[in-house]
Amino acid sequence: MASAVLRRCSVRAFRPDPVPAPLLDDILAAALRAPSGGNLQPWQIHVVTGATLRHLTQRVVEQQRSGHSETPVQAIYPDNLWEPYRTRRFAVGEDLYRTIGIERADRTGRLAQVEQNFRFFGAPVGLFFAIDRRMPAMQWIDLGIIMQTVMLLAVDAGLATCPQAAWTLWPDTLRNELGLDETMTVAAGMALGYEDRDHPINTLQTDRQAMQQAVRYHM
Repeated sequence: MASAVLRRCSVRAFRPDPVPAPLLDDILAAALRAPSGGNLQPWQIHVVTGATLRHLTQRVVEQQRSGHSETPVQAIYPDNLWEPYRTRRFAVGEDLYRTIGIERADRTGRLAQVEQNFRFFGAPVGLFFAIDRRMPAMQWIDLGIIMQTVMLLAVDAGLATCPQAAWTLWPDTLRNELGLDETMTVAAGMALGYEDRDHPINTLQTDRQAMQQAVRYHM
């Protein structure tokens, strides 16, 4: 498992090759063994492929281009993000755009790359992780656990993923398209497929805190 953890990364360019349905089923079935507090299993996973994926992504891209927006249930980041988190977020954004030659002043280029979020970066499978909005923070932690489980199982199966908070910007559209009732909300999306290893954006290697910063032993 350590190998899968170290090989996992957020891939932002995928090949169009379809993921075999039995392989996808195996990954999701195994992921459902993820732990949750009180065994509530507070998640729903919605899988979009084929014509449904094309319809959904086109609709959201058109809305994005028209300037339409919706009100997210949860903010992606806190307002006035403080240090060291602000610097980390800024650095990864700059490093990402640098891989594909987009300068900071290139607003058109940056918007075009943001739009790729809503195309699942070309992946043939889109996953949406939904939860009852009445659930408190502990159950949202459970949702993160099953997402990580899916990502590690995908790596082990030769696939790649990218978890996507950006999809939370479209709660109303997703509720309608996925047939969610009023209590349910999409907490995150995820692109899944085969990595395009020739695309420069996938050369990005993000750093991590040193053990001495992130881990404290109390003895």
